[in-house]
Amino acid sequence: MSRMIDRSNNLAEWIETIIKWFINESPKNTLKNDENEKAWAKPLVGFSSGADSLYQFYKKDIGVFYLLPLEIFNYTFPKEKIESNQLTVISWILPQTELTKSEHRKQTKFPTDRWARARIFGEEVNDELRKYVVYTLHEEGYAAIAPMLAPLWKGKISVKYGNASTWSERHAAYTAGLGTFGLCDGLITLKGKAMRCGSVIAKIDIPPSERSYSDHHAYCLFYSKGTCGECITRCPAGAISKVGHDKIKCSKYLNMTRQYVKTYYGFKGYGCGLCQTNVPCESRIPT
Repeated sequence: MSRMIDRSNNLAEWIETIIKWFINESPKNTLKNDENEKAWAKPLVGFSSGADSLYQFYKKDIGVFYLLPLEIFNYTFPKEKIESNQLTVISWILPQTELTKSEHRKQTKFPTDRWARARIFGEEVNDELRKYVVYTLHEEGYAAIAPMLAPLWKGKISVKYGNASTWSERHAAYTAGLGTFGLCDGLITLKGKAMRCGSVIAKIDIPPSERSYSDHHAYCLFYSKGTCGECITRCPAGAISKVGHDKIKCSKYLNMTRQYVKTYYGFKGYGCGLCQTNVPCESRIPT
């Protein structure tokens, strides 16, 4: 499919097209329910430079364990001798479908079947998309790696932030101009906060997307206007307050939903995401 797209003049458009094709057309984009519904709606795509100073900031702010794009690339391709500015981080946003969101808005304690499926089977779709982007780039002669599928990806504990990891796709998406963080730590994008992120690092020359904000909380009404805070009351675990997001309470509640999903929906999974629906930033940047 990728060879049918003219990539001679616009590599960014080529990458965006293959990502959107996969989500819009591939049968792999499925919730694996009886209706075989799509897991994700039309994606957003953005790009950042491997040399962007924000990546150095993340390493300093989150922890020394946080990996730079060049560190991940060099580990994967040790024979390649390149500089950070030769790398592009490709980021995407996979919005929840309208059916999934409309059903989930009505919930106050547990995830719906669709939401739980999006968390488990939807992330399988995301993995397939990561592999597809990497494979397509390799076929065209571009070295690439999906950090979330690399052996270097691991969960870590940040002294400042608690639960963290060696790579964050939300932070990569923020760097690519795709959204800013909210009170509950979710990323608020043009398609809202009800979404998942993905990323691939590639040796390819694509100009960075515009980053139209300088404040990492710019799109959150609570931080920017001193209003809203509706995600606080949406959280059944009491993990969100005016001081932010309690990751420990959140994780404990997520683990508790496993039994509910198994009992009522018949598969091994979990989920919550109530703070992502029935709030002003569910499907857009709130005003």
